[in-house]
Amino acid sequence: MAEQLMSAFESSVDKTNLILKDIEQAYGWPRARRNQSYAALRTVLHLLRDRMTVQECAEFAAQLPVLVRGIYFDGWQPENVPVKLNRDDFLYEVRQGFPYDVEGGPQRVAQVVLDALRRHVTQGEWQDVKSGMPRDLQRLIP
Repeated sequence: MAEQLMSAFESSVDKTNLILKDIEQAYGWPRARRNQSYAALRTVLHLLRDRMTVQECAEFAAQLPVLVRGIYFDGWQPENVPVKLNRDDFLYEVRQGFPYDVEGGPQRVAQVVLDALRRHVTQGEWQDVKSGMPRDLQRLIP
């Protein structure tokens, strides 16, 4: 039993590292900048989560690696969702949550993270997430 739990944990760490590596590769960052890829992932995950209904939030979370799911739900207040954010509000909040200056600014941060996440969930689930967003925000989502 302990071996199975350790294997599941290691698998989750591996999958989380793949998502972070996708973000780093999009920017050409070395692994030494992992704190920035983590900050980008966390910021965009929280904004995405808070923009969804509780039901859609849970369905999306079910497809995330356990470790990313923990990041995703950290600090969540389901009684306060969905938060109404349009594209400009979303990008403003990305900038607030991601304090690093990077090429392309908050829009690029959001697009890179969203693209990385899209590759790690089913196409159907990703379409559900995208369709639940306002039109102007949908244009940001790959």
